Amino acid sequence: MHTKLLRLLSFAALAMPAIALADTKPCRVPNFPQEVRCGQIQRPLDPSKPDGKKIDVHYVVLPSQDRNKLPDAVFLLAGGPGQSAIAAAGFGEAVLGKLNRRRDLVFVDQRGTGKSAPLKCPDLESADKILDQAGMLRVVHACQVALQKLAYGDLEFFTTSIAVQDLEAVRKVQNYGSINLVGASYGTRVGLEYLRQFPQSVRRLVIDGVVPPDLNLLASDAKPALEGIFADCEQTERCRNAYPGLAETWKSLLSHTPRQFSMTHPRLGHTLSATLQKEDLVGMAFKALYSPVNTSVLPYAIVQAEKGKLDPLLALSGSFSQPGPGSLTMGMHYSVWCTEAYAKPRSSTPTPDEFAAVMGDMYDKICATWPRGKVPSEFFTIPETQSPVLLLSGGIDPVTPTRNGELVAKALGKKARHVSIQNAGHGLLMHGCVRELVDKFIAAKTDVEAQAIDSSCVRQIPRPLVWLPALPMPAKAASSEINKAGE
Repeated sequence: MHTKLLRLLSFAALAMPAIALADTKPCRVPNFPQEVRCGQIQRPLDPSKPDGKKIDVHYVVLPSQDRNKLPDAVFLLAGGPGQSAIAAAGFGEAVLGKLNRRRDLVFVDQRGTGKSAPLKCPDLESADKILDQAGMLRVVHACQVALQKLAYGDLEFFTTSIAVQDLEAVRKVQNYGSINLVGASYGTRVGLEYLRQFPQSVRRLVIDGVVPPDLNLLASDAKPALEGIFADCEQTERCRNAYPGLAETWKSLLSHTPRQFSMTHPRLGHTLSATLQKEDLVGMAFKALYSPVNTSVLPYAIVQAEKGKLDPLLALSGSFSQPGPGSLTMGMHYSVWCTEAYAKPRSSTPTPDEFAAVMGDMYDKICATWPRGKVPSEFFTIPETQSPVLLLSGGIDPVTPTRNGELVAKALGKKARHVSIQNAGHGLLMHGCVRELVDKFIAAKTDVEAQAIDSSCVRQIPRPLVWLPALPMPAKAASSEINKAGE
């Protein structure tokens, strides 16, 4: 999720060393049904030393099979920071499959993720245990030490600004002209930085869940999102009757920490016991806020947690989920955040709420020792775009609210178009007819047509109904049902 841009001379792109043409070959990737084509290119770890250490940047192409194939490929920019674009190829094909009829789809593992010089922290990325803050910091430090022993372990060279130069190198190797980019969450920052450094290479840009380049770690909308759930519950009879005084229940839960909780491991089935702090509970609730579907169950999870039953809140937070396509490579995650979120002073940041304070405190401690790269001042700028840009925002998104989209659209200028859905959360690409909107935007033959696409299909929707547990059937009714079943 987060954003920073660098203008490292548009002319620098022209001065880049020539790259040998990289052939792709047939291959298969996990979680993807059909055969695709895989490629890799060598890139300098440190762009200022083209003859120094090298890393391999891997990518996958899902070729168009159309006889009249179009030259403007579509690149998916993964989120995180830390997600592998290749691991997300199945999601990308689901969202962009219609465009694949006449255009290649391209998935580049950003440096530090997937197979591109991965910066993995296995003990952080596994889902078999809950770490308190002190334990987490010990594991992060151990991972940092291990990563710095790698041949490519200079952790300051995994910034967004350098990564988009890798992306441009892939575009050139594949002989594409101007390309279309679709970025989600942190991928929106990547898209904005690519647009800033290589404006001539961008045909269309779609950014979903907008992360401005100067987004501060403490600028979370998690508390307003949670307070919106409380207010909506109080105004809705169904929720108010099931979970009276929900806001006070939450306050009570936080005030009674540290506290011993018992929980059931959702995959392995055994019982665990752990002492959790306030920040642990806040972190779990924060993760649950990303999805409106999860927020419909959050009132129940809060009430159960206040009673000492943590299983529902654990499940919503994904604390024990198996690593999947959306999993983060945590070493790359910290390399990006510790460089870009700390490159400017926090002079204008308001006093953080409990959500922002928990996030800020943890990153402050991690980033105090994590190596940081250099961020040019131009990274924090958003020049007026000469290519159409479609921005998408969810009104109850706890991390990239609609105001982000509004501010970035204004900076991008008259060729930017912002579409928001009031009661949607983080990420709209799989939402209703948004895929159709993206298809039409990218497929439009002219910029004028792209800017004029009809977005009326994106209708405002209500919040999901609050989830209520099934009530046990009265004994008399249950007996009657059993008798009917036996007739």
